[in-house]
Amino acid sequence: MPEIRPDLAADVFNRINSELRKVIVGQDEILTGLMVSLFANGHCLLIGVPGLAKTLIVKSLAEVLGLHFNRIQFTPDLMPSDIIGSEILREVPGGGMEFKYEEGPVFTNLLLADEINRTPPKTQAALLESMQERAVTVTGETRPLPSPFLVVATQNPIEHEGTYPLPEAQLDRFMFSLNLQYPNPADEADIVRKTTVGTLPKLSPVVTREELLEVQSLVRDVPVSDHIINYAVSLATATRNLDDSSPQVSKKYLEWGAGPRASQYLVLGAKALALLLGKAAPEATDVRSVATAVMQHRVVANYRATGEGRTTSDIVTELVKTVPEPSY
Repeated sequence: MPEIRPDLAADVFNRINSELRKVIVGQDEILTGLMVSLFANGHCLLIGVPGLAKTLIVKSLAEVLGLHFNRIQFTPDLMPSDIIGSEILREVPGGGMEFKYEEGPVFTNLLLADEINRTPPKTQAALLESMQERAVTVTGETRPLPSPFLVVATQNPIEHEGTYPLPEAQLDRFMFSLNLQYPNPADEADIVRKTTVGTLPKLSPVVTREELLEVQSLVRDVPVSDHIINYAVSLATATRNLDDSSPQVSKKYLEWGAGPRASQYLVLGAKALALLLGKAAPEATDVRSVATAVMQHRVVANYRATGEGRTTSDIVTELVKTVPEPSY
């Protein structure tokens, strides 16, 4: 059995966190969620209004990790080939023509899909294979993407004109969905102070690619008890068994529940969180800590919830308080 080294994961997390703090003020939960997603080798969706440093957070993370970074600004006229690349007809030395594949920006370690809901479904779908298979297929040939490969997408929750909501199949590819909130007055004052005098500090890589891959491998090797697995499954199934045995909040506010991928990511997220906190195995508290980020974009609220102003985040938070840990 592989040696479990929570000290390595905790050290990597602390180094990354310490360096990011030079330019990122507040957003502790967002940074932790991003790193849990990174350690678990999962993709992440950031939801927040403009001006909350979504792009700065992702770009800074790439600098601290020393990873290759690309950003795609999604627009209504963006084509799939603008993301995954295409075959280009070129003249070869000595005469003649040949097709040469030009890689798209998806060939990177950390990809920022900025305002992903501003591009039509056909272009959104170009990311599906990349996110799930970590490869792209062009003209019948499958090409693997670099390792590690992480997609962080952003969405503006308040501006809907000219947007194309992500289909459920694509939302399900994101391990986490994280909601950025406005900073508190003290943090906002610190932000203004840092960004209006001089220049922001230059960040340096503090983790090697090999260390990151080792931590990602470590997450998979972490043992998990049947109790934790059963608890994760109980939380996921509580959102979709809308009968007399279901929690009241699910029956009252949910149209559709989370699929099996929610159970998988609850366990993976709990394992990654436990490691970066220095623990050798996940506990039920770790499952509860990642539950909202894992499930809020995997459940569909009904009209009653919308009418009462209840968000899926509110529903999942209440559900976690309702579903007991299994006794078996």
